Formats: sequence, C-alpha cells, structure tokens
Amino acid sequence: MADRLPRPHRDDVRIALGGLLGGLFLWGIGLTTRPADDALVLWHGYGVVLVPLVVTAGCELLRRVRPRTALLVGIAALTADTVTRGSVATIVMFTDLVYAAVLYGTPASARRIPWITGLLTVVGTVVPVAVWRRPETLLIGLGVGLVGLAPAATAWVVRNHRDTAAAERLRAEQTALLAEIDRSQAVSAERARMARELHDMVANHLSAIAIHSTAALSLDDPGTSKEALGVIRENSVAGLAEMRRLIGILRDDSDEHEPSAAPTLDGLNALVEGARTNGLDVGLAALAPGDALPAPVELAAYRIVQESLTNALKHAGPGRVTVALARRDGSLTVRVTSPYGDRDGPRAPGSGAGLVGMRERVALLRGTFEAGPEDAPGPAGSADSPGSADSPGPSGSSGSPGGKVWTVRATLPITQAGDAGRPSPGGTE
Repeated sequence: MADRLPRPHRDDVRIALGGLLGGLFLWGIGLTTRPADDALVLWHGYGVVLVPLVVTAGCELLRRVRPRTALLVGIAALTADTVTRGSVATIVMFTDLVYAAVLYGTPASARRIPWITGLLTVVGTVVPVAVWRRPETLLIGLGVGLVGLAPAATAWVVRNHRDTAAAERLRAEQTALLAEIDRSQAVSAERARMARELHDMVANHLSAIAIHSTAALSLDDPGTSKEALGVIRENSVAGLAEMRRLIGILRDDSDEHEPSAAPTLDGLNALVEGARTNGLDVGLAALAPGDALPAPVELAAYRIVQESLTNALKHAGPGRVTVALARRDGSLTVRVTSPYGDRDGPRAPGSGAGLVGMRERVALLRGTFEAGPEDAPGPAGSADSPGSADSPGPSGSSGSPGGKVWTVRATLPITQAGDAGRPSPGGTE
C-alpha cells in the first residue's frame, strides 16, 4: 500500500486558503502583473492565470510536511505564471515556498538553496545588463533576488537561531541531569560515610554488651555476673558518648569539626586496652610516635583496626589477636590477625557490614584490601598471628599448630592531604 501524504499543518491550510482567496480577489478586479500585449505573455486567456495560482496554493499545503516537493512544483507553477498575465498572489506564495524549503527542509537543502538563489540573482543581474546594456535590466536581478534570495536568506537566519536555541535547551537539560546525578552521588556517598562511621563507632561497644550480657544471663556465678555488668556499663557509657559526638557532627553545618572529631592512630593504645577489657588477648605493634600521616589515612587505619577487633570479639577462636602497622614504600600497611575458629562461650551475631565498610574505606583511598583465612605461621594463638574479620571461622577449628588464622590486610597509599580520600574511578564495592 502506498504511503499516504501526511496531514498538512493547520497554519499551512490557512496560508493556502488565504493565498488562493487573495489571488481570486485580484483576478476578479482585473489586477495582473503584466498587460495583455506584453511580449512574454504566451497564454493570453484571462482565466489561464488561475492555473498557476491554484497549483501554488496547493503547494502551500505541503510547505511543512513536504517542503522540497512543494518548492519543485512551485517552480513549475511560477514558470507557467511568467508566460501568462501573472498574479501577485502566485509570486508571494512562491516566496513563502522558498522560505519553507530552507526552514523546514533537510540540512542539505537548507545549505544549497541560498547558494542557488544567490547565484541566480547574480546571473539575473549580470546577463541582462551584458546582453541589452540598459540600466533598467537591473530590475530583473532585483526581482530574482526579492523572489528567491531574500526569503532563502531570511529562512537560513531563522533556522540557525532555532537550531541554536534547541542546542542550548538540550545543553541545559544535560547540565541539569548531570547536576542531579552529582547530587544523588553526593547524597549516596554521604549516606555511606555516615553508615560506616555509625557502625564503627558503636559496633564494638554493642558487641561487648551483647557478649557479656549473654554471659551474665547464662552463667550462675555472682562474681562473673557482676564483672560482666561492669563491662556492660562501661561500654554503654562509651557508646553513648560516641553517639553524642556523631550527632553533634551531623548537626554542625561547618566543616571545621572534622579534624578534631576524627580519631587518630594515637588512640590505638586506648582502643586495644578496651578490647583487652572486653576479654581479648591483643598484641599491638604501632608506628613510632610523631610519625605524621594524612588525616584520612589515620582515620581509615584506626577504623580498620577498630572493626577488626570488634569482629575478633564476635567471631575469633581463643588465642592471641595481633595488630601490626608498618610504613614502607610510601604506604601504610595495617595487618590484623586472629585465631580462625569458634570462641568458647556466647557469641554476638555479625551482619557482614564490617567487611563492606573496611573495603569501602580502603577503596576511597585507592588502596588494597584483603580479608580471609590463611595458614598460621606458627602455633595458633601465638604472638605472630594477627587480626580478625567480619566472618566467623568454621565450626570445630582447633587452636593447634598448623591451624588457620583470619587475616585482615590493608595497604593505604600515603598521599597529600588534599588528594587523600578522593574517590577512585572504580568507586567502592
């Protein structure tokens, strides 16, 4: 089935109807462009002028939906009009067809038509003057320019403005979209940072509370219960203090609180003492005093050690937990190991968020992170067996020589403070 012609635009229908009625009015009052005795008039019939008029009016219906077809048919109608007595309405509608062909046509047509009409204007000016050598022949070139070049050039300017406006709108929409994406990413990053801080601040205290409260309920020993309640109260107070500090940071709109609020590696001794109070046998090999590091690196290292000790409290088997920090080759290495097996007594359930948080912190600093079981270098529980993780070991693992330890190892590049903490291209896991 052949494709149907598209429905003409309502404005084009009005233009065609107006041009036809105007031409009929001029025909009715006998107004034409040339007298009957003009040498160019080949068809002297008065009514013949209506044929090009009607055809051109029909082309106006296609000026928007088929601009090139309308222009080609309009050229034929204008040519026929030049050998009749002529109608002003036909010429005026033809100029609109030229305008529409440039404005609504293809980009190729929009580029070519002004050049073609310009060339015809030059030819229509030069050739008659050269042939007849009469000044009045310049009017031929002027007429060609008014009918062809003027509407084509006008449409070219309008089209350029329209395309520029469309490009600016598209650019504005893309800018708004990028801004919204940046805002969403910033919100997500801030939410992830808050989640990590909240988890790292209170998980250690809550884990100790859960373990000691379970022990106090399950053991019928007044001395043990009293000791457990003391540890519970100490961790409750410390957890509340951490929560108040975090809430104060969230309520503060300024950025000045971050350096003083963030913990540093100087607090590792207190962190290890707290883990010992909670029942862990911890050994610490820290950096030498005064070994300055960028604040983001210190915060990440502190939180990794804190989370590893929390996970050791929840999941590690009996034995010694070791924490070792070393600075070499422009990076800080944090290694925490713990016995890989079941603990005697009650254990708090882990949610798995600790490993995710540690991995995110390391990725933000463009470092490397590993966590998993490995063969113990010596007797399980010895001093050279480091850290823990957020996953318990398999049931029934023994602490005998040749066993396994759970190792958390992070390498943090030591960069300028302005670069540290900048998100890596790959994002976080």
